[in-house]
Amino acid sequence: MTWAQLATWKANIRLAIVISVALPAAASAIAQAPPAADGPVEQLKPGGFLWAPGVAPLGPVTMIISLKTQRAYVYRNGVPIGVSTVSTGRRGHATPTGVFTILQKQVEHRSNLYSDAPMPFMQRLTWSGIAMHAGHLPGYPASHGCVRLPREFAEKLYAITKLGLTVVITGDALVPEVVTTPGVLAAAPDDAHSAPASYRWTPERSPAGPVSIVVSGRDRRLIVLRNGVEIGSAEILIDGPVVATEAFTLRAIDEGGFHWLRLPLPAQTAAAAGDMTADERARAHLPEAFRRDLDTILTPGATLLITRDSLASSGTGKRLTVLDSTRK
Repeated sequence: MTWAQLATWKANIRLAIVISVALPAAASAIAQAPPAADGPVEQLKPGGFLWAPGVAPLGPVTMIISLKTQRAYVYRNGVPIGVSTVSTGRRGHATPTGVFTILQKQVEHRSNLYSDAPMPFMQRLTWSGIAMHAGHLPGYPASHGCVRLPREFAEKLYAITKLGLTVVITGDALVPEVVTTPGVLAAAPDDAHSAPASYRWTPERSPAGPVSIVVSGRDRRLIVLRNGVEIGSAEILIDGPVVATEAFTLRAIDEGGFHWLRLPLPAQTAAAAGDMTADERARAHLPEAFRRDLDTILTPGATLLITRDSLASSGTGKRLTVLDSTRK
């Protein structure tokens, strides 16, 4: 991330705060507990947060949690609407980094692992015990791996989230950027003769739910999951190697096409977080019929993950888990 990009993001969140304060009806939309010393996001005190949902009242929600800054950033329709201090996993109980989805929500929940500890406004990210919930914030990582939030912020966040929402936990302090349609989903009429023809499309296996798309550079394959169930897959030809993992969430669809937000990932450099170039967009080739079918089910909030790892348990020796739906 460049200093200019960081300054723009800070200006956006402060603008959201100013707008909310200026409107009498929205004056109560901002809360801090306790108040920050002088207001800047980076100087929020433990337990402090800012909340201005009226700036973007509609659209898909995305959440970024930075282990480095111990902050949670909330975006709706690509606009920052909130930021909060957090407390993540302490040494020996590290909070995992990666792209997650909310698997379960409960207003009142108790830990199955740690002495029946209360976890108000719990939003589960993994079935192995990682969740977001209200809890004590001492100002440093202190949990058993969960992401603790201020209680009032946890309650407000709970009210606007849905199952399947994308949550990115990163060791960096990066934020999303609007980009053009990622190349793996872009039409390529000029080189249709070089595109593969093999694909499978069975949307009836899961008629509704959040959509996740995963591309494996090692397997040269794209799979589509809806509500955690695979509903399609296709061979994908990629010019050159896939050298990094990238993640996107679909922000909006309009007459201009599909608008994607690039999501920051652990160890991603500022250069990697920039816009996808024209050459990168032209690298991928999909069966055209498959791409058209895929377009019909894409809605704001869909996620796309491009990885150099294999999707199978063989090959690298590690299985990539994109969405865990094994437990009801």
